[in-house]
This record gives sequence, structure tokens and C-alpha cells, in this order.
Amino acid sequence: MSTFLGFSQSSLTSPEKIIEDFFVAFHQQDTTMLRSLAYKDIQIKYIGKTKEGVTKLNAGVFKEFLSDLKNIPEDVKFEERLGFYSVEQDNCLASVWMPYEFYLNKELSHCGVNNFQLISTKKGWKIFSIVDTRKKEACKH
Repeated sequence: MSTFLGFSQSSLTSPEKIIEDFFVAFHQQDTTMLRSLAYKDIQIKYIGKTKEGVTKLNAGVFKEFLSDLKNIPEDVKFEERLGFYSVEQDNCLASVWMPYEFYLNKELSHCGVNNFQLISTKKGWKIFSIVDTRKKEACKH
């Protein structure tokens, strides 16, 4: 699995560049930058299975995501390793899809797929929805 996002765009407002900036800010715990990349009513959701094996859609709150990220202790190291991504775009809507593996203190925690939805605004591309899947089994090492 590649840790490179794919390719770099020279345009600061391309969907690819926004996602690249998102993960740089994420790994640096830069909540100010993350807020600047988000649309005002951003939705954050994740799909996983309950202990009983039932698929469940869970909703999060972006402010809580940012707070949780900012409060990760310095002795906890985290890394989201991204696979190659695909981008679909039509006028003012873009969708970015990528597999990932998430590591805590260099140990694989879980894996899945990220799906970002972006809208083109007067201020450039903004993320209005993040959905990811999370699983602990069948992760590639």
C-alpha cells in the first residue's frame, strides 16, 4: 500500500490538494487548518460493525473530531497511511475515495476506506462530508 497520495496539483484549490492538505494538518494536529478546509455544515460519519456483526452508520460531530484530535497525548503516535485515491468531479462537486490503514504507536489499529465529498465555493474547494469504513480484520500489512 502506498503512503503517497497519488500526485500533487499546482492549484491550491483542486480537490486533490485539499485532501493532501487535510492529511498534513491531521497528522500535525492542526485544527485551525482543518477548520479552514471544511464547509460550514460539514458532516462526519463512519461505518462499522457492532459486536454482533451488524453494519451500523455512526454520525460524529466535526467539532468533537477536532477536539479529540487536539487532545491526543504527545506520547501517542498516530499515522493514517493512505493508498492511491480516485477523484470524480462534475462542475462544483468532487468525490475522493481512498483506502487507508491507521496505526497507533506503530501498531495497526484498523483499516478501511475514506470518502470525502467536496463543494466548489467562492473560497475554493471545501470538504462538506467525510465518511469512512472501519474494520480490524482483512487489513493488508
